[in-house]
Amino acid sequence: MELRDRAAPRLTAALAAGLACLLIGASAAQAASDLRQPASPTKPPRLFHRSARQVVRIASRARKVHQETRDRGHRLAPTAYTKGIGLWQVSYFDKGDEVVQVRVDDRSGAILDQWRGPQVAWSMARGYPGAFGRKLNAPYVWIPLCVLFLAPFVDPRRPFRLLHLDLVMLLAFGASHYYFNKGEIGTSAPLVYPVLLYLLARMLLAGFRPRRPAGPVVPFVPVWLLLAGVVFLAAFRVGLNVTDSNVIDVGYAGVIGADRIVDGDNLYGKGFSTDVEHGDTYGPVDYLLYVPFEQGLPWSGRWDELPAAHGAAISFDLLTMAGLFLFGIRLRGGRAGRLLGGALAYGWAAYPYTAFSLETNSNDSIVALFCVAALLAATLEPAGRRASALARGAAVGLGAAAKFVTLALAPLFAGRRRGDLALFALALAGAIALTVLPFVPDGGLRELYDRTVGYQAGRPSPFSVWGQEPSLEWLQTAVKSAAVGLALLVGFVPRDRDPRRLAALGAAVLIAVQLGMTHWFYLYVVWFVPFVLVALLAAERRPEPAGAEAPVREPEHPAAAVPA
Repeated sequence: MELRDRAAPRLTAALAAGLACLLIGASAAQAASDLRQPASPTKPPRLFHRSARQVVRIASRARKVHQETRDRGHRLAPTAYTKGIGLWQVSYFDKGDEVVQVRVDDRSGAILDQWRGPQVAWSMARGYPGAFGRKLNAPYVWIPLCVLFLAPFVDPRRPFRLLHLDLVMLLAFGASHYYFNKGEIGTSAPLVYPVLLYLLARMLLAGFRPRRPAGPVVPFVPVWLLLAGVVFLAAFRVGLNVTDSNVIDVGYAGVIGADRIVDGDNLYGKGFSTDVEHGDTYGPVDYLLYVPFEQGLPWSGRWDELPAAHGAAISFDLLTMAGLFLFGIRLRGGRAGRLLGGALAYGWAAYPYTAFSLETNSNDSIVALFCVAALLAATLEPAGRRASALARGAAVGLGAAAKFVTLALAPLFAGRRRGDLALFALALAGAIALTVLPFVPDGGLRELYDRTVGYQAGRPSPFSVWGQEPSLEWLQTAVKSAAVGLALLVGFVPRDRDPRRLAALGAAVLIAVQLGMTHWFYLYVVWFVPFVLVALLAAERRPEPAGAEAPVREPEHPAAAVPA
């Protein structure tokens, strides 16, 4: 996408765009350059050494051009463009569709890059180093994080402990991620589904047929060391964000939306931004959450370092971590509560994919934050049923008014008592109405739907098996229907559920939704991570700290049981 300073002359805008491109990575840099078709196919353009015809001759030797020609059984129509200074792009078309793209260096005549299939239209499918996650992808950062994530929970005395496998499977997205970073999305996309299916099965078992394994969730690490690890990892993540991370279009859209809200401009519509064409695809709460950060760290008007996006992402991350700790001490009393809270916060802080979301400064931790808020609201049930119902409805409603997937949790958190259900529905509808109605565009609710839910539901994507194999549409429809059925089913069964079962079923619903999504990305893992951590780490009824000869005997907090 082209980066422009709309308030400056064209030359100044081009220079600013170039500097911004260096900050957001190679993929954006390539999209920022203008393509120009030379006036003559045989005469080199000004400042160039080669003609368009010479460059086409070079590009036609590219391996992917031969592969595409062989697969289609006929020659492709090439067009050469200049792409900045000293760089050519040759695009090969078949019936008007660009199917191969080759970049050629003008001076040396070397083929720099070549893409075919979805990599032509999707620069994020090309495996640009550092485009997502920056140095977090480096083995010397990623592997130690994986080790730290596992270390406190490993018990060598029980090597076949199911928790070990569960945590390893949470890390197993890395196999798919490895191929994604290499630009091999034909391999990376299918590898996601075995992991999602395993986690779905585990969460369904934890929700419908819970078991209480014996032994402490943290066998050897004392509470103080666990909490020290949380502080260290939180500081490391914030430091990495400040010094190394980039802001992808999702975070940039949040800043633009916040600026438009404060300026009194329409939040939804074609004038949202020339930098992020579909940046107005989220609910108003998403943009409202960026307002304090955009006001404290004002947007310059272009895609630069965007400090407001960094501040927002860091805050969402730390608030989610703090919410998990609070949930642990709320669920259990005394030392057992501090241990559980520390384990939950540590799991979030050490998990590589929560750091991945933070390194891209995306808005996906907002979903996790509202999921934790809904869990915390559920723990109010024994002390105040009405307050809990209102708080649950508000949390789910605000989450849905930010990123719509949270609405799938409504039946689960609504409860079945008639009075509670009415209060939940009132809070849910009120939260959505109060935050959405003031921002309805001139085209009404229809335009709002088209630019948000409609766009997200209908856009193509090569990052799932459904996007890569359109012939599987029938199966995708069945998966989506099953996800809807599960979301409705958990509103009625099981009849009795404690917070752990509530978390497990919430994770199952979100995972089921993701299984049917056409556009899936690794950032979405953080949506269900809080629920999965609670379901796995709150399984033991009486955790014991390291060094203790017997399990802790403090009574559990009264909030540990939440009637349906």
